[in-house]
Amino acid sequence: MPLIDSAYRTSGLFKNAHFATVYSAKLRPMPKLLQERERITLTDGDFIDLDWSFSEKPGKKLAILLHGLEGNSKRTYIKGQGKQCVQHGWDVAAVNYRGCSGENNKVYASYNAGKTDDLEAVVNFILKKERYDEIALVGFSLGGNLLLKYLGERKSLPKQIKKGVAISTPLSLKDSLEKLSQLNNRLYHTSFLYNLKKKVRKKLQQHPEKLSRKQIKEIRTLLDFDNVYTAPAHGFKDAFDYYEKNSALQFLHKIEIPVLILNARNDTFLSDNCYPVELASNSENIYLECPKHGGHVGFHLTNHCYYSEKRTVEFLND
Repeated sequence: MPLIDSAYRTSGLFKNAHFATVYSAKLRPMPKLLQERERITLTDGDFIDLDWSFSEKPGKKLAILLHGLEGNSKRTYIKGQGKQCVQHGWDVAAVNYRGCSGENNKVYASYNAGKTDDLEAVVNFILKKERYDEIALVGFSLGGNLLLKYLGERKSLPKQIKKGVAISTPLSLKDSLEKLSQLNNRLYHTSFLYNLKKKVRKKLQQHPEKLSRKQIKEIRTLLDFDNVYTAPAHGFKDAFDYYEKNSALQFLHKIEIPVLILNARNDTFLSDNCYPVELASNSENIYLECPKHGGHVGFHLTNHCYYSEKRTVEFLND
């Protein structure tokens, strides 16, 4: 019965999905959070950077934070969530995916919505420290899909992983791509595509044998980008093969730990099947909360604390 009647309420302009989304991403004052960087060297010679924050009350609980498409550990939503976690007894490891920490990664591949082998490498790296008895995964947008797929596709998980929280998560990648391609989302589509094309131009300089200038010029949409780069770079036939194999919706019924999915009903990035009411109604582990408002990662309460940040800590500490 894990369908949750959301307590989130907002007013004024924050009822508008686009205002809530843009304000939270671009206008919210940056939360103050101390971060210490540590680099993980991967088995293929590449690297992932973690940014650590520590609770004032030393303990054995850790929240691993996973950012969204073209995000990083310095985004307001990561720092806001990290601040609430450390204030409530959780250490934080904010992950920067390959190529997202301010330095080009070394290999041609980078990250995607289903690259759970990299998440597994992060978890194993942390477990080797033997510092934490309780680990939670908290993901935003693409990061939410990543963690849900990770939790659902494996036959067994490390015993330390106790809970997960997925916020503003596109559970069906193809459908969310179609939503992002609509006219009302043109601002976000253009912004994502601009940043992704900048990165792929650097890939061309590093790996000219794998990509051409002509291919990059032909990228005019996110679908084009996934066909030209994401799919071939990560071993998929095409963009639709990538979407089909990595969408978290198909893995939800296999998740065996408590997970909160917090998706606003007015999130313009999400399709109808990103609100799996029937599945959650019959699940012991999938807690689905769908507030009327909130946009995409835009659950404003105050600039100091968002509802999603407060709700995440409540769920983890329950």
